[in-house]
This record gives sequence, C-alpha cells and structure tokens, in this order.
Amino acid sequence: MENISEKMPIAFLGHGNPMNAIEKNSFTESLRKFGAKLPKLKAILMISAHWETNGTYVTGMERPRTIHDFGNFPRALFEVQYPAPGAPEIAKDLTHEVSDPIIQIDLNKWGLDHGTWSVLKHIFPQANIPVFQLSLDRTKPMEYHFEMGKKISYLRDHGVMIMGSGNIVHNLREVNWDPEAKPYDWAIEFDQWVKDKLEKRDYKSLFKEALSSKEGKLSIPTLEHYLPILYVLGASSDSDKLLHEFEGIDMSSMSMRCFSLS
Repeated sequence: MENISEKMPIAFLGHGNPMNAIEKNSFTESLRKFGAKLPKLKAILMISAHWETNGTYVTGMERPRTIHDFGNFPRALFEVQYPAPGAPEIAKDLTHEVSDPIIQIDLNKWGLDHGTWSVLKHIFPQANIPVFQLSLDRTKPMEYHFEMGKKISYLRDHGVMIMGSGNIVHNLREVNWDPEAKPYDWAIEFDQWVKDKLEKRDYKSLFKEALSSKEGKLSIPTLEHYLPILYVLGASSDSDKLLHEFEGIDMSSMSMRCFSLS
C-alpha cells in the first residue's frame, strides 16, 4: 500500500437509536460538521458493535449491501440505502499484514450494518468513500480488542480512517422512550469516568477496570457496544489530540459520546 504523508484521524462514534439515520437533531448535526472537517480519505475501516463473529473477519466485497439489522421501526428507515463501495484490495492487504490472529475475508455474508451506515449517512452523505468492516470476535476478552487496534493502526499511514461505532453506555433494558427522559445517575457517572480516562490517556483502565464498578456493569451489560472504543484507542498514537465531537445521553441509558483522535 502507498504511504500517505498525513496520518489519518481515528474516531469513536456513538450510534444509539437507529432513527437518527433519518432525523435531524443536535447529534446528527455534529456528525455532519465532523465530516466537513475530515481530510481526503482513501477508505474507512469501521468496527461496528453489530458484527460479532467467532474469529475475526473483514468484508471484502466490491459493493457491500446495506443491512437493516433492527425491527419495529418505520418503513422509511428500512428504505434507506448506503451504496458506498467496498475496499477489497485494502481488506486483502489487511489479512496479509496481520497474521496473528488470522483474519478471514467475508465476500457475501455481511455488508454495512446500521452501526456503520446510520452514522456515515450524515458524515459522508454522498456515500462516495469506500467502506469495509472488521468484525468483533465475541470469544475474546477486552484486552484482545485493544491489541487488535494496535495491529491495524498501520492503516492510518495509508489513507484509511479507522472508526469505531458503538456506545460507552448501552443498556437497552433501562431505556426510557420519553423524549424528556433524564439520564440515569449511573449512566452519567460512567460516561464521565470514561471521559476522564480518555483525557488522562489512561487507556489500560478502560479495558481492565470498566466492569469493576456498579456503574460500569449497568453501562456495559454486554460487551459488543463497548468494544469498538478499544480498537480506536489501540490504533492511537501519543501525538494524537483528543477532541470530544459530541456529548450527551439519550433515552436515559445510552451515551452518544463521539470523539476523535488526530
């Protein structure tokens, strides 16, 4: 792969309610503004909470399909398409560059799930940047995912932006659908704990201690929405500057925090 003079930024994006894909609000406006300031990208590698596998896979198709992996939402949401091209050559290179663990290429089973397209639809509405996804190996502990971030970090030098899409706080059992719902105290506390660790660059605590408190256990009842943040942090460098692109908690129990490192 050709080296690019400018190291690409990386980002973690809270994706929350799928309806954000077709709504205009302060969160989606922040995504639009974020996209407007990004440099020219060769491709995007997305690690989404919604692709869990046994082992690690990367999408390698020319034209990934738009996956509507949710239910009980308006028809308009199911009609959304995000026809971004794939990045099969970069995906193939990734499988050669990272040999441990073995990364297998998925040519037809997956595509772009809503963790990916619901945010990219606002960041790059023209869907003109190639996008490919890396799966989450559900059998591995948190530290494994942080170390995977280190292994894929070389992509930043080749024009590829690494993004994680999930939620720092994601407890569907405690969701409050009232538009005026206030965040739970435990959700605020854990979100702020993560923010503090990010600002101190204490990334180790984010995979060693995240589940050591009551607030952490309530915020991360299952790992998949939290894990994408670890890939982003693993891919970071000491010179990166942290920017909080959006802060807020939606539906009482879902952190929408987005941040970038560049």
